[in-house]
Amino acid sequence: MFTNRTDAGLRLAKELLSYRGAVDLVIGLARGGVVVSAALSKVLHIPHDVLVVKKIGSPGNPEFAIGARVPEGQLLDVRNKTVILTDDGAATGATMEAAIRWVCKHNAKKIIVALPVAPPEIAAKLQTLAGDVIVLETPSDFGAVGQFYRDFTQVTDEDVVQLLS
Repeated sequence: MFTNRTDAGLRLAKELLSYRGAVDLVIGLARGGVVVSAALSKVLHIPHDVLVVKKIGSPGNPEFAIGARVPEGQLLDVRNKTVILTDDGAATGATMEAAIRWVCKHNAKKIIVALPVAPPEIAAKLQTLAGDVIVLETPSDFGAVGQFYRDFTQVTDEDVVQLLS
């Protein structure tokens, strides 16, 4: 159980200390992932930025992603960079998969996926798509990302802007 997204990012940073100096950029998926990326950035002394990924929700449950895409026109330069992609967790992995595809398409040198929590099968699937995958918790009784946080307050656009400034 994580206290909040900052706590998750700080715990994740401990597992990523060996990457300090070898990574050019931490990218948080909007919006909750930016809180995690801010904590990683602070501890690892690596700049961070945001990638907007649009979730395609299930008709009966819009929070359950059945797909995702990255809208065109994002001004994020990953060419020839080693990047850490992070979010507050991955339930279906759809948004992280879309982010990995986008970063690959834009010629990143290496991708490291870092997540506080994901189901074991999603962690394994992401392992086939990215260079390295670090997931702190892989519970088999996974219902939703929020169940693993005491405080899973919605992150606003204003929060993201503040974290990036």
